[in-house]
Amino acid sequence: MTWLVTGGAGYIGAHVVRALRDAGLAPVVLDDLSSGHAAFVPEGVPFVRASLLDAEAVAAALTDHDVTGVIHVAGFKYAGVSVQRPLHTYEQNVTGMITLLESMQRAGVEQCVFSSSAAVYGAVDVDLVTETTAKNPTSPYGESKLIGEWLLRDQEIAAGLRHTSLRYFNVVGSGDPAVRDTSPHNLFPLVFDALAEGRQPRIYGTDYPTPDGTCVRDYLHVADLALAHVAAARRLEAGEPLEPAYNLGSGDGVSVRQIMDAVASVTGIAVEPELAERRPGDPPRIVASGELAARDLGWAMRHTLAEMVDSAWEARRASA
Repeated sequence: MTWLVTGGAGYIGAHVVRALRDAGLAPVVLDDLSSGHAAFVPEGVPFVRASLLDAEAVAAALTDHDVTGVIHVAGFKYAGVSVQRPLHTYEQNVTGMITLLESMQRAGVEQCVFSSSAAVYGAVDVDLVTETTAKNPTSPYGESKLIGEWLLRDQEIAAGLRHTSLRYFNVVGSGDPAVRDTSPHNLFPLVFDALAEGRQPRIYGTDYPTPDGTCVRDYLHVADLALAHVAAARRLEAGEPLEPAYNLGSGDGVSVRQIMDAVASVTGIAVEPELAERRPGDPPRIVASGELAARDLGWAMRHTLAEMVDSAWEARRASA
């Protein structure tokens, strides 16, 4: 069975590609390298450099490589930036999804795992987010991911597409020192950049109603996330039932202060964060339950916070 991984040259997609290969499945990468890196694609894995908006290139990739399923990771992933660039976000994430689904239907590809986002929930006010928590996205990015899930649902009704969506929050760590998070907006790269430049990272808000006063979020190791994508693909291949969507959550979360302490412990660098005022709209706690995913996908948090930081730091140093 051959699986096309859109965005397979990116941080998350490249880990999915490796997990597919390690599971004995045949991955093919489609990526326009707008944020990915050709060097992240393992040797021997077919690589199609193309945009999802290029319908002919997508169709050719599906047919030329006899693709049987798609793991759709590609997208414009910067929630904050999406507020300033809504049209670009919708073009990349919604028009791109439509182009992909049209190409899949023409090629007879009827299986899709969608890398969605917990941003579909917005700024929730519940202790634990479940799949039935109300969807109130607060950014064009979150809205575009929710629309993507709707498109999958509607294509199931119209054309028999079999699919599932995986929702998650913050992805960190590395499963291969050759692949690291290069996003200019994610917490770990921002902290490492600050330390490398002799600056201190910043904590926004220390007076939240949490154990240490800083925001609490889900942080997931990217290799664990990749395994969940492969498990979903295997269940689709086997014709086994799947929920429309799964949360990949920790169930308890980690605070920003705990992350700073872990970075100091792992790197041996003194971390004394600058303390700043709260940012508007930041909820004190957003943590998801992973119970459904554990039941159906074998989802588990296989890495400690220290292991997440250590693997990310190793990949950062390997790229220096």
